[in-house]
Amino acid sequence: MAKRELTKQGEHNKALGQKGERRARRYLFWHGWKILDKNYKTPFGEIDIVARKKGVIAFIEVKTRLSDIFGLPSEAVDKRRQSRYILGANYYLVNRNIDLTVRFDIIEIFRGQLNHIENAFYAK
Repeated sequence: MAKRELTKQGEHNKALGQKGERRARRYLFWHGWKILDKNYKTPFGEIDIVARKKGVIAFIEVKTRLSDIFGLPSEAVDKRRQSRYILGANYYLVNRNIDLTVRFDIIEIFRGQLNHIENAFYAK
């Protein structure tokens, strides 16, 4: 594949991801969540959405796909990515006085359907 084609594909994937994240934030808002941060950068990677609802703070990875050629979107959140997300959440929480239950969710958007997977993985 030519470099120009790879660049176009990367731009397409980025735009698709941004569109999915906007949709996920709207979904969360309409379901009573308060968005605390979006695209929060840590030394361990980016956290797509940090949201709060009642006594829970959720660190949410958003995965958007049009095809299942590489599996379902949520399957891309492997153990390595989970570990980096947990480290990022610890980084987020370290200097904040937050007394809430911490949860790790995935929102997958696949072929136009949104699936919110609560407690998708756990910190050990």
